[in-house]
Amino acid sequence: MNVCQPGTGETPVPPGREGGGPSDERPTRVRWLIFTLACGTSWFLYLHRYTWNFIRPELEKEFGFSNAQLEGVFTVFNFSYAVGQIPSGIFCDYFGAHLFLAALILLWSLVLPTFGMTGSLYSLGGCRVLFGAAQAGGYPSLARVTKSWFPRSSRTIVQGVIVSFFGRSGGAMSSIIMGTLLIGLCGLSWRGALVVMSAAGALFAALFLLFYRNRPEDDPRVNEAERELIREDEEVTAGPRVLPMGRVLRNRSMLVFLFQQFMNAGADFVYVSTMGSYFMARDFDVATAGLLVSLPLWGGAVGGIVGGFVNDGLIHATGSRRWSRRVAGFTGKFLACILMFVAIRQTSGVGVAVGLFVVKFFSDWTQPTVWGACTDMGGRYSATTFSIINTAGNVGALVTPLVSGLLLDYFSSTQIVDGAARTVTNYTPMFVLVAAMYLASACCWFFIDCTQSLDRGR
Repeated sequence: MNVCQPGTGETPVPPGREGGGPSDERPTRVRWLIFTLACGTSWFLYLHRYTWNFIRPELEKEFGFSNAQLEGVFTVFNFSYAVGQIPSGIFCDYFGAHLFLAALILLWSLVLPTFGMTGSLYSLGGCRVLFGAAQAGGYPSLARVTKSWFPRSSRTIVQGVIVSFFGRSGGAMSSIIMGTLLIGLCGLSWRGALVVMSAAGALFAALFLLFYRNRPEDDPRVNEAERELIREDEEVTAGPRVLPMGRVLRNRSMLVFLFQQFMNAGADFVYVSTMGSYFMARDFDVATAGLLVSLPLWGGAVGGIVGGFVNDGLIHATGSRRWSRRVAGFTGKFLACILMFVAIRQTSGVGVAVGLFVVKFFSDWTQPTVWGACTDMGGRYSATTFSIINTAGNVGALVTPLVSGLLLDYFSSTQIVDGAARTVTNYTPMFVLVAAMYLASACCWFFIDCTQSLDRGR
């Protein structure tokens, strides 16, 4: 078993391996500390990002912004987030995640409270651009973390827990912590709630800096047995230290993967941007709305874990990594599409929230499949590969909120409610758009072959 770790400038032979065979000692468990730090990073990334569900209605109420204006401010986040993906992935593959990811967590945490410091659309847009740029390197770096610290046989399950469960649960807890706890129970203003959440993120950045190391070979707490366990059956490859973009353009599966992720991530805008406005428009108070907004995201959190086990289980049962990824990806998105129409036919707001819980469960059980396919195809270029895929997703997330904002304004009307004029919005067309994107994403999976590696010249 050999180890190749490009981008570090160090020998590929781990300490203690020069003399030969496997060690008989019990493996240390440092990888589970790294797992905890990765889970925390994913949790804080979504915790902070999903605060927009309550920032948005407060801005609408205080400054009278239209849906189109608010979606425009929201979506500039996706512009800088998309632009920053590939440079972040290349940087992380080359230098590692340690200092880079700690700095990003600190930066986005410090930017968070600035959303409450201005009422100008342009200033808000500037804050969103900086926030997006800071978060852009988060998941490409975590793709590198899972590639470096976890064995291939269980990596999809690990990715499902880190990305889907802790990411989505961070988004779910965002509305509960900000809306139900800090604003509803503690009586803080929405601006004060952002300051509290920012301080928690800055503290976590310090913990990440203190305890994370780029590779098992760099960490003196890791013994040789744990290094052997992590490296498992990894293949030895040689080649450029930076992924040649020509390989991406020549890889047909990668091109389909890009379109799939455009639809997949593009559809997710509804959960981060408009859920707060949707439930508050149904006359729920802020504390109750916080709980209802979180419910679909809990569905995604649970679905991500289930999807990781389903995917790795299919691989072990069939022996085909390619078809296991395809079946898991198609099934999740197809069922999410069908169930979206069931959810939006519910007459009560609680019924819709429960229905969206099930929709998000099936939608997000494909998230470990996306990450697994990225590490399958990317190999030592995992961070760069994920960043390219995530760029496509964020182009989708850039476009769809703008389309949605126009849809929501088109299907809005002024009505007299209890003797007062009130804007009433029909959200059904927006949900239909999301269902259509789920269907397109599902169909793409049958044209994606995760065995078409970018880690070998072709």
